[in-house]
Amino acid sequence: MPTITLENVTKRYKLNRRQRKESGGRRFETGVENIDLTIKQGEFVFIIGSSGAGKSTLLDLISGKLKPDRGRVSLDQKDLTKLIPWSHNRMAILFGKVQQEHSLIRKMTVEENLWVAAQVGRRRFESGKHLQERVDKVLGLVGMRGAGKKYPAEMSVGECRRVELARALINSPPILVLDEITANLDDDNIWDIFQLLMEVNHRGTTVIMATHASKYVNIMRRRVVTLVDGQIFGDVKKGRYGDVM
Repeated sequence: MPTITLENVTKRYKLNRRQRKESGGRRFETGVENIDLTIKQGEFVFIIGSSGAGKSTLLDLISGKLKPDRGRVSLDQKDLTKLIPWSHNRMAILFGKVQQEHSLIRKMTVEENLWVAAQVGRRRFESGKHLQERVDKVLGLVGMRGAGKKYPAEMSVGECRRVELARALINSPPILVLDEITANLDDDNIWDIFQLLMEVNHRGTTVIMATHASKYVNIMRRRVVTLVDGQIFGDVKKGRYGDVM
């Protein structure tokens, strides 16, 4: 099972003309800088920090969505940037992702959204019946059994986030990468999602989660990595929100 390693990783973004003017002439903005980080299979890791600290950039580097400008991101010592062109589908199976922005296809039902994702990880000779069984199973796992025929507009924000989590889990990936999945949810929904993630993690799935939900980070007492201005400021096992040592 894959161990994730980041070695001296830096990612910068080129600013457009308006942004350069607003920033006093700077041509680039740093997303993350000089990141050294190792995440072993089966860990549950919170990535915390203020807005703009680099959390989303770090998650995108880990999952292969972004390539570093400097340094190396590896899965079991294999350079991730060399794996991505070789097999995009392979990366989609390795990483189940929920982005910060809601991303369900609004004109598709819940079931159809999950079918699209399931096709990526479809086993050779897998029948449509077995594919449907996977969809039903994962909806049951996230507490959305029977919601397959609904459209996103017919559901609450919390229900949509559950479906996005189901989509991330549909191919049984070894790694979950979650960007503010609990943002704008009430306490009941947040706790339900954390309970679900604990169950998934208990089964061996790596969970890497950017969050501002400090109360729940403190309750969970898992590994906490704190980013400040794109750099790792703290990395604490069984940490609390804000712990740096």
